Amino acid sequence: MEITYRENENFYVPNLFMPKEEPATYGRFGRMRLKYLKEHRRAVYINLKVSGQLTHHLNEIDREANEMLRLLIEQIAQAQGITEQMKAAGQLTWVGAMNNIRSAVEEIVLNELICC
Repeated sequence: MEITYRENENFYVPNLFMPKEEPATYGRFGRMRLKYLKEHRRAVYINLKVSGQLTHHLNEIDREANEMLRLLIEQIAQAQGITEQMKAAGQLTWVGAMNNIRSAVEEIVLNELICC
């Protein structure tokens, strides 16, 4: 790697450029991962930040977490026999069952992807 310099008021200053980062599109899970890295995995956070990979990492974690959440909710609801017919027959029962499933799945996602 060759470093080039430019003259600025009788001083030579290195031509340093920051790599272009992808836009931050992460949501709730990306923010949770960022908080976890800052508080519990400081070295990993600093390495990702210095290498310019932090935003990419957070975008990827958020995408994976949302996909995992969607798939697990569908699979568990199907396994427990929660259907659209149940939704039409008893909305409160359906909402309660889906909320229980969502809470359990969010806990799984947090343990598997965010806090690891």
